[in-house]
Amino acid sequence: MPAADEIDGDVFVSPVYLAGSTYTGDPALQPLLDAGFNRLDDDLANIYLSSPDQRIRVGWLPEGEDDALWRITGHEQPFAPPRWLATFDHYTPVEVVAAFTTALAEDHAHSNNTSVHGHLGGAKAEPLLPLAEAGWRVDHGPHLSVSQPPDRLALVTRINGRLDHHEEISDQRSKWTVSGGASGYSSEWLGTFTTNTPTHLITATMTRLADPAPVARYKDHLPERNRAASRITPVKPPVPSPLDIQRAAVARSRSTVAKTVIPSPALVYRTTTALPASASARHR
Repeated sequence: MPAADEIDGDVFVSPVYLAGSTYTGDPALQPLLDAGFNRLDDDLANIYLSSPDQRIRVGWLPEGEDDALWRITGHEQPFAPPRWLATFDHYTPVEVVAAFTTALAEDHAHSNNTSVHGHLGGAKAEPLLPLAEAGWRVDHGPHLSVSQPPDRLALVTRINGRLDHHEEISDQRSKWTVSGGASGYSSEWLGTFTTNTPTHLITATMTRLADPAPVARYKDHLPERNRAASRITPVKPPVPSPLDIQRAAVARSRSTVAKTVIPSPALVYRTTTALPASASARHR
């Protein structure tokens, strides 16, 4: 892994729970928009999505009232109180959220109710199983189940006892918590799921959490405290293809011919030499 002062431009980072936020919601919103969810934007740049039947609602809330950037709810009926609530804070890697919303979009594509009630009468998905298969330690206690990766920089907990539904929906307590990153501002993130959150949606999230596949980041978005434990690989520019090389040769050829037919420099009004491209602005 390159030293911190050698990192420049775009990089690939793994594991995902150390990658930090991209400060954009598009990768997690797009699967739902593609599935036909309705979109509403307010004057504060918050975005609200709802399923056509109004039973699944997603809020991306950069100007929300608390630390939850994402608030996702499932409802028995359009005007009923939420049956379940999932939240992710501002520093959660968007790929983790996208795993959850992609599973929601797939439910909608199959026109079933599993995104509200889960798989009724069927085998329940075990959310901690993908973590165990990826080498995470899983400990089941009488009151709490806990899972951590070998580097101990992520944590998944599940309360095994019954919780009060109203306390959960009001975001006072949660059946599940998932977190990652070294302790500190902007490097640590948190997500929660209430008791009735369909287990296959949680399992989809845990599967991505345990996946070693790297994610793309701009170097300035990498949390400083997470860099030492991350696997970071610079993104190399693409290698020119034979067609690219041929086109470049033709362009040089045309440039040479053009210079030979120009009688005098005073008559030159344009040049075949490209002007330097201005550096593109990057958003932190």
